[in-house]
Amino acid sequence: MNNTKITETGNSAQSVFLNISQVDMVFPTPTGGFTALKEVDLQIDKGEFISLIGHSGCGKSTVLNIVAGLYQATKGGILLNNKEVNEPGPERAVVFQNHSLLPWLTCYQNVELAVKQVFNKTMSKGEMKEWIEYNLKLVHMDHAMDKRPDEISGGMKQRIGIARALAMQPEVLLMDEPFGALDALTRAHMQDSLMEIQSELNNTVIMITHDVDEAVLLSDRIVMMTNGPEATIGEILDVKLARPRSRLSLAKDLEYNRLRSEVLTFLYEKQRKVENISSKAVKPPAVVKKRANETN
Repeated sequence: MNNTKITETGNSAQSVFLNISQVDMVFPTPTGGFTALKEVDLQIDKGEFISLIGHSGCGKSTVLNIVAGLYQATKGGILLNNKEVNEPGPERAVVFQNHSLLPWLTCYQNVELAVKQVFNKTMSKGEMKEWIEYNLKLVHMDHAMDKRPDEISGGMKQRIGIARALAMQPEVLLMDEPFGALDALTRAHMQDSLMEIQSELNNTVIMITHDVDEAVLLSDRIVMMTNGPEATIGEILDVKLARPRSRLSLAKDLEYNRLRSEVLTFLYEKQRKVENISSKAVKPPAVVKKRANETN
């Protein structure tokens, strides 16, 4: 249960679209409470693209799940449009690393499922059909609307997952490493598509990523998390690169490379997670040595 109920009054809360306020998250364990997050505090404006980055175990997904309403913060909480978030809702849509499509439904039907859930009482069948097709066109997947997930590629499946989320007309799009399982070329195409969509719809986006280049390319701000336990926000980096952004043009851009260097410095110097391999020599078992000698 949330021990500290945040109020819906006050100038600071009213002026912020999404307010993550002094959030702690403690998980029960057999040996006592495990504090995953400690005093996470972040204010996000409408239409902002925020990337969360940090080493594995730093609580990025926990933050996302609290904003989604899947977890309840132990302390502090979330205000969206000055209303407390305490359960999942259609104004917050989640895109997972795994597309999570239902394999027996077509691409159209997978999106239709979300549309019916949200707009069944406010849209006619014709309006829903038009809305579904619009969102499929938005992710360049209208040509495959009658195919099932096993008939399309991994990148296409992820596009359908994004179309399904967008079709809910969410105010906040939450993305948990949405391109992590894709090959480099497909990932680049998906990043470009996401920039186009966000430019057109002006959704507020919070995305988890481990990819430094992806974070700098897509974000308005990069939120860098400290290592857990008791993970919190270490630094926030403003990305003031002009939009629209081209990855080829930015490759030689001095500001892009400065920002990239700032994130790398935070991750691999200020928040060093893994010891240098050379500092811990691991000896192979004797049987491996014996076989190697026999081979020689």
